Formats: sequence, structure tokens, C-alpha cells
Amino acid sequence: MSKIFPQLQNILSPSPSPSPSSSCCSSKIEVFTIWMKSLVMNGNGCTVFDSIGQVAYRIDNYGHKNNSEVHLMDVNGKVLSTILRKKLRLFGRWEGSKSGNAFNGKPWFQVRKFLNHGLGMNVTLRSELEQTDLDSYRMERLEGCSKLSCKIVDVQTGKIVAELKQKQSSGGVVLGDDVMGLVVEPNVDHSFIMGLIVVHGLVNGQM
Repeated sequence: MSKIFPQLQNILSPSPSPSPSSSCCSSKIEVFTIWMKSLVMNGNGCTVFDSIGQVAYRIDNYGHKNNSEVHLMDVNGKVLSTILRKKLRLFGRWEGSKSGNAFNGKPWFQVRKFLNHGLGMNVTLRSELEQTDLDSYRMERLEGCSKLSCKIVDVQTGKIVAELKQKQSSGGVVLGDDVMGLVVEPNVDHSFIMGLIVVHGLVNGQM
């Protein structure tokens, strides 16, 4: 683990840090490290570290992988959003809801697999202010990369807003397949991107 983060003590016993906002954005590119392990012993899930090695987000499934209900939490265990799997007749979908009742019971975002091939998913994001569908995104696997590697694309602009790849050390050594690097572009809601990465991990049986 010392090769993943410079501050090993933050991994073994992370000190509480300020809880990220449920709509946390930044005016600059942000880089996260996703360790596909839970901080809970014998649990499933993942732990997300920020650029200085502090825990920013966490998922703890406890019982087993591929749960139909998963909670995205901050380092202190506060639930930021809940992700539910909706089982439909032919194709399932995932729905993310923010904590509280910001959307009057309606999902914050929805994720569906592409109907024509299995390498990506369509995403619809709802506007909290207008209570209407706001933006559309696509999640696509990156060719020639690990199974979990993917990019999130804004359909309207065609721009990549986030990219997930297997993490490399400063010397260019590729780390284990359970250590991923996530780059998020400026002015993009981090918790929204984390929700999509969680869905991606669940669909691929990684948490």
C-alpha cells in the first residue's frame, strides 16, 4: 500500500477531514485514487483518496459484492447519495439519489446500458433547481486498457469530463488492477462522477 499513497498513515487510520459537499466542484482538474477495497475489514466496496492522500469518499458493502443498494459516503460515514439497481424485464438500470429530498423522490441521475452493445452506458442527470432532465452523458470503456478503465463524455459537447485508468507510479510502473486513477475536469460535480464510477464498478462486479 505504501506504493499507492505517500502517506501510509492516512490509509491505515485516516483522520477525519472536512466532509466534501454533496455538490463539490473545483475550478481546476482534480485527481483521485480509487482503491477497490473497503476500509471495513472483510468488507467489499472501495475507498477514494484525494491528491494529498486523504480519504474523500468511501463505499462499504459489508456482506457481498453487487448489492442492489449502495451508499456513497464521506470519510466520516455520512451518506451523500444512494445508488439503487432497478430490475427491469429486459435491461436493468441504476438510479442515484441525493441525501435528503432534493428531488421530491425522483432520481438525481439514471444509468442505462447501451441497447446495441455492452461496452457503455447512457446517463441522464436531473437539474436540482428546475426538477427536469438537465444533461446527458455516456460512459465508455477505454480500448486497450483494463476492464475498469472508462471515460465519461458530455453528449452535448463531446468533451471528456472524467477518465478512469489503472494508476501508475511516478516512475511509470503500473500498479495492481485494484488501484485506479480518476481525473475529473474543472467545474464537474465530484459526487456525481463518483456515483457513476460506483455504478461502473457494480456492473463489472468489482464492488
